[in-house]
Amino acid sequence: MNSFPLDTANGLAVAVRHLVLIILCTVMATAGAELASSVDHKAIAAPLVERSLLLDGDAIGDHMVVVGERGHILVSVDAGMHWTQADVPTRATLTGVHLHDPARAWAVGHDATILRSSDGGLTWETVFSAPQEQRPLLDVWFDNAEHGFAVGAYGYFLESHDGGDTWEQRSVIGDDRHLNHITGSPSKRLYITGEAGVLLRSDNGGADWQALPSPYDGSLFGTLPLDGKRVYVFGLRGHLYTSDDAGVSWQPVTTGTQNLITAGIRIDGDGILFTGMGGIVLRGDATEAGVRSLLRTDRLGISGALAAADGTLVVFGEFGVQRITDDQLEPLR
Repeated sequence: MNSFPLDTANGLAVAVRHLVLIILCTVMATAGAELASSVDHKAIAAPLVERSLLLDGDAIGDHMVVVGERGHILVSVDAGMHWTQADVPTRATLTGVHLHDPARAWAVGHDATILRSSDGGLTWETVFSAPQEQRPLLDVWFDNAEHGFAVGAYGYFLESHDGGDTWEQRSVIGDDRHLNHITGSPSKRLYITGEAGVLLRSDNGGADWQALPSPYDGSLFGTLPLDGKRVYVFGLRGHLYTSDDAGVSWQPVTTGTQNLITAGIRIDGDGILFTGMGGIVLRGDATEAGVRSLLRTDRLGISGALAAADGTLVVFGEFGVQRITDDQLEPLR
């Protein structure tokens, strides 16, 4: 799906639509449109790449990697003060990235593209691509340097046991609902969320998956596991829930918004933070029940956030990527 530059009104409207469509997994019918232009061409170096549509990110301390439209990948080693555009062998929209350690990283996106980096995200190689599937991959996660997973549209689930050299397709749900997010907890439990309330957990490294009782029958966009049993799940219409028994039962968390919640991260100490469309930022404490609801003053949609070692927050979304300060947020009224 091609898009226009973000520095025009029409381009911004298209970018916003793309963000919503990608997050809601409704881009599948046109995912093959990138086939002619994205598979055989490198991402173009763009002077305004820091303002492009960015959809996912990961960080280890001050080392950050963010990915987005047209194969754009940006790397920072100073907590978002400066960014370097990576050398990327595709123009496919990239929807997920996992930075496993300061050297090894993987990214996924349209055309069922899987990329791998061995230098912290500065250069990438394509290790898997299946544009004929017309099923974009939406997230990727590795539990060690060799073993990882990629998930995506219509129940697409891939697993690698050799660092991404080869990928095996598996079925983990009985239908073709989209799988939006995969992550692991400190206790080694794994979680998958998807459309129509799909919520899965694995207690044995992804070998087997069990369906958990879902607190919401709409689309879920991610989990934030905190320890062995404490986990949050979030999704459409401002829905946020917490569980103290690894997802067996859920309690709602009042957010004060109906904007979809896109991502959640652990921040300093026991702090937690969730982001969403309409510039929503939810701050909370893992030891307490509620969250404080804030908004970006420009109301631009946020795909996610990264926390630097010193607590500095970096957010990314339809505005590109930028460090965020308190004067850019205001209380939700």
